[in-house]
Amino acid sequence: MTRLLVVADSLAFHGPQGPLPADDPRLWPNLAAAELGGAADLVAGFGWTARDAWWAITGDPRFWAELAHADALVLAVGSMDTLPSPLPTYLRQGLRYLRPDGLRRRARAAYLAAQPVLSRVMGGWPVALPPRLTLSYLHDCVRSVRALRPGLPVYGFEPSVHRAAAYGRAHPGRSAGVAAIRAWSARDGIPLLDVPALVGEHVLGGHGNPDGMHWGFAGHRAVGHALAELVRTAQPSAT
Repeated sequence: MTRLLVVADSLAFHGPQGPLPADDPRLWPNLAAAELGGAADLVAGFGWTARDAWWAITGDPRFWAELAHADALVLAVGSMDTLPSPLPTYLRQGLRYLRPDGLRRRARAAYLAAQPVLSRVMGGWPVALPPRLTLSYLHDCVRSVRALRPGLPVYGFEPSVHRAAAYGRAHPGRSAGVAAIRAWSARDGIPLLDVPALVGEHVLGGHGNPDGMHWGFAGHRAVGHALAELVRTAQPSAT
């Protein structure tokens, strides 16, 4: 029995119509674990980048508890790092704290209206997390986990693709993000799942979630099966 500990963004718990409970059997973490004869424990959040993964690993007691029982760790972050972020991340995250409620709703509406326009005007730059920081945070995640569980296999994801109107359909930062994650893979001996090869046609052909970013269940099945195969066949190496 293989127990997967998955640290991920919303691609791990969004289906064709929206977010789902973490234990929904149609989601890729659970599909992969089922193929391996085990179960998945998911630590994830909306818009999580490699920085959020680092914060979870160092600050979330749920992760600490599950790490002791995991047979493999999947760091399924990096996709959101590559998205256009023309307005500062702290501004988006701080909107929830605005009061009164009417002001918060107006500010959120203004942000959502501005984001796709600015994403196009600014050519998709800057991105949510610069590639050098993606590499650095992922390396720190692995280093910390290996200090506690030296033999634990770790796997990663290459950044996904999108056609999201919310981001002006812009994605020029993806190639640099891919290069950063491949550099992390080589540096730390992390096998990578080629996510775009699995869901690229699904997403770009409009077969996933109408938001143009998240996957339908066919995408989840493809990723779940491929991850199970990766866990069965690839051997991570500590470097």
